[in-house]
Amino acid sequence: MEKYLIAHDLGTSGDKATLFSVNGKLIKNVMCAYDTHFFNSTWAEQNPADWWKAFCLANQKLLQDIDKNQVAGIAFSGQMMGCVAVDRQGTALSPAIIWADQRSLEEEQTIRSKIDEWEFYQITGHRISSAYSIEKLMWIKNKEPEIYKNIYKLLQPKDYIVFRLTGQFITDYTDASGTNCMDLRNLRWSEKILEITGIDSEKLTEIHPSTYVAGEISQAISAECGLAKGTPVVLGAGDGLCAAVGAGSVKDGDAFNYLGSSSWVALTSSKPIFDKEMRTYNWAHMVQGKYSPNGTMQAAGNSYQFIRKILCKDLESKAVSEKISVYELMNQELNQSSLGANGLLYLPYILGERSPRWNPDARGAFIGLKMEHQRKDLIRACIEGIIMNLSIILNVFQQDEIDIKALNVIGGLAKSREIRQIIANVYGLEIRKLNWVDEATSMGAAVAAGVGVGELKDFNDISKFIEVEDVISPQNNCFAEYQKLKEVFNQSYYALLDTYKTLSQWKTNII
Repeated sequence: MEKYLIAHDLGTSGDKATLFSVNGKLIKNVMCAYDTHFFNSTWAEQNPADWWKAFCLANQKLLQDIDKNQVAGIAFSGQMMGCVAVDRQGTALSPAIIWADQRSLEEEQTIRSKIDEWEFYQITGHRISSAYSIEKLMWIKNKEPEIYKNIYKLLQPKDYIVFRLTGQFITDYTDASGTNCMDLRNLRWSEKILEITGIDSEKLTEIHPSTYVAGEISQAISAECGLAKGTPVVLGAGDGLCAAVGAGSVKDGDAFNYLGSSSWVALTSSKPIFDKEMRTYNWAHMVQGKYSPNGTMQAAGNSYQFIRKILCKDLESKAVSEKISVYELMNQELNQSSLGANGLLYLPYILGERSPRWNPDARGAFIGLKMEHQRKDLIRACIEGIIMNLSIILNVFQQDEIDIKALNVIGGLAKSREIRQIIANVYGLEIRKLNWVDEATSMGAAVAAGVGVGELKDFNDISKFIEVEDVISPQNNCFAEYQKLKEVFNQSYYALLDTYKTLSQWKTNII
């Protein structure tokens, strides 16, 4: 009798439930959406009850025509850096403050005034930032003291669902490393950071490996969510680290590039990588004893979507008539332009920037525009700017003497062979496209479930789920040419620093 593993990916827009066989075959998936409330300019909240409703509905749909008794285990991937404040009964005391929320800027500055940023980075693996959980919890303490007083535990989104299923208040090492208060080297809550933040350590949960079996489905929960009574519940991990496993990055030097709306370069290492300029950061890996150095840029696919919206209305109509993606037509056009886009550069900072610049005031720009430029050049410059930006992150890891011979690519932009060729040429590396570019996160969670319940030996069994579908090598002399272009790319960014600041503060009363 075939056995199954279920992965739930609790993302920003919804819960994606996926069913795999223990042999790595993808059987089916279901998506159930929920809302995000954006307000007050920088606030972003979700209702944890909506996560639970989506989880139950997705399970019920996923298990239609499936014998639920064949499910060997279930595990989770979840959006990271959240703040779900619950009481002793696990009831949410307020809406969940999610990763996108930036309300705790004052709390960020409070931490910065009490500790050197480099020391903080060495402890946590991350910069001080309002994006993380501990700053959000500080905000509740400062602005909503009555709620803070009644908080029993701080949970992450996936941990809230695990609690609803098992009654356990726990988290895993990957999500703990995204709170901004875990001692990364020692894998425990940092007493120094907690003292600085004024947060009571009792409000934090126990930390376990991602493969930890938190409990089993009870009869009452079975009736509510559709899983069989006794189904093991495995903790799982933060979504970025599930993606690392799903991209095959489980051994030292295994590197991958996620190419979605935002984009990141990451690898597996036996030690954190601390960049002197703090351009990159470090997560605890799902694989125990390993770390995942990472650098994430804000607007990769977002930049390409922007170009589509502004310049490609006619291509959208053509794509509809030809029943293909508009991006296929855009990719065909970029291939008609040449390396360097006929002397045109794109700085991909339309949403400010995280890695490698860490400059919220940065702005996007086309540099070198001429009358002779055509749309194909702007499209190509956009992709080249994205990839050159990511290559700076890659270089941080290569400077640490980590030998990266090839890079696995996943995410929407990775589907294009034209784009993968540019990546190979800019990075100077062999680029390998996996068979499932959109399922890496779910696969990582499924492997955690399989290892946790003993159906899989260890994380190396991701090889049962993925295979290399296509390999592209750098073309002759292209890497050297892009190295020259990247110097101009960097010079352009630094030359515009004052301009970014001025434009970020621009206001006018004239209409």
